[in-house]
Amino acid sequence: MDFTFSEEQQAAVEAAKAVFAPVAPDGVPSPSLTPGAVAEDFDRALWAKAADADLLSLLIAPEYGGAGLDAVALCLVLRESAQVLARLPLLEHCAAATAVQAHGSAELKQELLPGAGRGELVLSVASAGRTGHDPAELAVTARKETPGDRADGPAGWILDGAQTAVPWAFNADRILVPVHTGEGTPMLAILPGPDTQAPGLTFAEQISTTGERLAELRLDGVRVAARDMIETPEAWPRLHDLLATGTCALALGLGTGALRMTSDYAGKREQFGHPIATFQAVAVQAADRYIDLRAMEATLWQAAWRISSEAGGALPVAGDVAVAKTWASEGVRRIVQTAQHLHGGFGADTDFPLHRYHAWAKHLELSLGPAAAHEEALGDLLAAHPLS
Repeated sequence: MDFTFSEEQQAAVEAAKAVFAPVAPDGVPSPSLTPGAVAEDFDRALWAKAADADLLSLLIAPEYGGAGLDAVALCLVLRESAQVLARLPLLEHCAAATAVQAHGSAELKQELLPGAGRGELVLSVASAGRTGHDPAELAVTARKETPGDRADGPAGWILDGAQTAVPWAFNADRILVPVHTGEGTPMLAILPGPDTQAPGLTFAEQISTTGERLAELRLDGVRVAARDMIETPEAWPRLHDLLATGTCALALGLGTGALRMTSDYAGKREQFGHPIATFQAVAVQAADRYIDLRAMEATLWQAAWRISSEAGGALPVAGDVAVAKTWASEGVRRIVQTAQHLHGGFGADTDFPLHRYHAWAKHLELSLGPAAAHEEALGDLLAAHPLS
């Protein structure tokens, strides 16, 4: 495997470091001490800086004002953002824009992509399904409008169902929602944000372990124009793979930040006249977590490369994504657990930022399915594509 990054990808990393380096992980109240959301909105000032640095348009084609880069570049930027717990809908926004660009109509692309690249339009994606444990595309049904449903105008679609734990939904201008027809065909519906107050669409507040506002979307006869539906069956699986791989990049960045914090602490904290980093038990635990990081990194870049290159393999792309997400979910959990253990009481001190990394790690571990769910998916793929 060649993990050498291109000049454009390395330039994206440098831009991301410049944007995210000043960010303080404890810039909002602690989720452990806040009964509701830690903030009503994401970090808009940081969002503007990311837009100015062209980080929001990485995957958007040049004809719409973007850089035209790939999933590898996005994952590199996500890794940098997660090291400081940047509160941005960067993954959902960029992934949604990619889906519109790849499968949307020319009219839809022109309406959404330029504004999304400039950060003027915020996009999000519903990906957790009805409960967080079922396929997201099965949570909402879509049926074609009949003449009795609409008095005039072209026929659109009517949506019914619910999607839970939709990230940044209260602050999004458009939300991509996976749906299915009566024949089981997956599609994507592009819904307006809460400010539009679309008939039949309601937003119920939920709070994540990170303290951020999520939303349960309830759809009761929501009408969607045909122009706002992406009917390509492959659109949702591809979007799901990109979201899962981006979540792995966030987990890698978070794990890197937590392990660096632990290394700094263990090098300064002394017991019996010596830094605890010199104790064999501490060094072995830290080394094990470093191995976790390297495994998370290798599987992440394999999945991101498969998505970017569309290269063939013994298994579909979803197989590499499942491997990466399994390592990311288990690895980030072990890393923050070890970090808290080696920090002693400081690990649980709400005045110290490490407990925030633990909360974010739990959220990322379960986002788009825990390790067990992806191991099961990998088993199904192996059964369907036996290796010769």
